[in-house]
Amino acid sequence: MTRSRVSLLAPVALLLFAFPPPASAMHISEGILPAPWAALWFVLSVPFLIWGLHDLRVRSEREPMFKSLVGLVGAAVFVISCMPIPVPTAGTCSHPCATGMAAILIGPALTVVITSIALLLQALFLAHGGLTTLGADIVSMGVAGAFAGYGVFRLATTLGVSRWPAAFLAGLLSDWATYAITSFELASALHGNASLGQTFLAIAVAFCPTQIPLGILEGIVTAAACRFIEKRRPGLIASLNQPHGGVA
Repeated sequence: MTRSRVSLLAPVALLLFAFPPPASAMHISEGILPAPWAALWFVLSVPFLIWGLHDLRVRSEREPMFKSLVGLVGAAVFVISCMPIPVPTAGTCSHPCATGMAAILIGPALTVVITSIALLLQALFLAHGGLTTLGADIVSMGVAGAFAGYGVFRLATTLGVSRWPAAFLAGLLSDWATYAITSFELASALHGNASLGQTFLAIAVAFCPTQIPLGILEGIVTAAACRFIEKRRPGLIASLNQPHGGVA
């Protein structure tokens, strides 16, 4: 990038940080969950983070370039999950997650790690989510999204479904799983005198107007991304989904 372009972009970036636009609530916002529930979800997320860090160390020792792929996928998750879509009936926002795509490429445990980093940066610098609700957001977007997407992809390909429809299903169901767990997290902590089931259903239905089409769109994007990668690097996705896969 030329020096003149940098000089033009620098004031724009400064204005964006100095006068940020009003933040819409993404993920579960700061202070929404009572402390015991926030602590519970954080504790539940820790084993998956440890698993993911161990996976990163083992696979990086075997293939040093693997860290570059992890960083690239992490950047994609961060950017894609920063695209809020208002949910008028819930007073919050939906957004794509990209955890299904990430899980196909680097595995579900590592997807939890990069998701946690993306969520932390969004909470600190973009007012999306929160620090007290970080554990709950990791469990819904990272754990549920990644393992649902990866499980569906592996199951579909094992049953003979071709890779592109399997990737579509992974993107679709990872997105919907994220918001199902988010609805459960909110309902379990906030249902009060109402039944847990009724509160969960009400929250889940509130997400439906945006999350149903958004999940379908994420499925299409995941399939398109996998198809593009396969054309550019034939065999890469297959090698990454071996029990000890690395970068081909």
